[in-house]
Amino acid sequence: MIPACFSSPNTLSNSSQMPQSLITCIYQTQLCNSPVHLTLTWSKTLFSHSLTIYAADTFSITISLYPSTFSFLRNRPGSKSIHLTNQHYQKIKLYWDFTRAEFSESSAEPESCFYIAITSNARVEFFMGDLRDEFTQRSGIAWIRNSAEPTLLSRREHVFGRRNYVTRAQFMGSKHEIGIECSGGVLKVKVNGETSLVVKRLAWKFRGNERIMVGGVEVEFFWDVFNWVNNCGANSSGHGVFVFQVGDGGVWPEMVGPEKRLMRKSLSSSGSSALPPISVSPSPSCSSVLQWAEESSDGGRSSCSSTRSSGSGAGFSLLLYAWRRD
Repeated sequence: MIPACFSSPNTLSNSSQMPQSLITCIYQTQLCNSPVHLTLTWSKTLFSHSLTIYAADTFSITISLYPSTFSFLRNRPGSKSIHLTNQHYQKIKLYWDFTRAEFSESSAEPESCFYIAITSNARVEFFMGDLRDEFTQRSGIAWIRNSAEPTLLSRREHVFGRRNYVTRAQFMGSKHEIGIECSGGVLKVKVNGETSLVVKRLAWKFRGNERIMVGGVEVEFFWDVFNWVNNCGANSSGHGVFVFQVGDGGVWPEMVGPEKRLMRKSLSSSGSSALPPISVSPSPSCSSVLQWAEESSDGGRSSCSSTRSSGSGAGFSLLLYAWRRD
């Protein structure tokens, strides 16, 4: 029963508008001397590549990078002044340069040769990338060491495949390859190619949590594959949810732009299924496994809640939505 379910899942439709890579990171930083959670969503489809930068109740902007299949159409360096909606007479300036950005495989997120910077009152308040000298030369703003170092609180990634799902994430300053394998009713978690956890009999263990080691760091791992195990019919939402949590956990990034559209498409394709809507809500903190992860940690918190943590850097969470596709 279970192997049959896993061998012929209902999957996302394969079209030019479906993402090839979709990554959201939330950072603790400051804008105009006020602490803020800044969300960056990297999205790549067959014919587009974009970055959405979002701060709740403050501003939102989407930058088109370049069409993924036509690299000669890459954009030039850009900048834009933005007035903050929740602070009268306050404005920031956003700078970016992706003209020489290098990406690993099909990832939407660049690895090197790029920068994103936010300045206010001639001060760098947020910086990401490795082209600091180029940014300083272009903006004329002197770089102050550690003045704009953001704290990564959470990372959410949508990975696509049939049985194997791989991503790379940083835990306590060290980058590691995380692999999820699911077939024959067995779930395997691999770290840097080595098996760290095996979960058998998923028909009864479709949700759970275990502690694993990632590069010498103890990580709490949560999984929810209810959709994969129970939704074999035409109304399957086609994704599992996995959480890797360090310390008190991070802040769950709010879904905006392409992420929200993807989840809405998943919900609409699920039709009128009588099965409970486990882990398909556009608000990720409403998923049962995410609520479970939050409740298991004193510091776990949702960016959808009205009370936001100051983000002391005491925790980090990696959230994976694994989508099945043909």
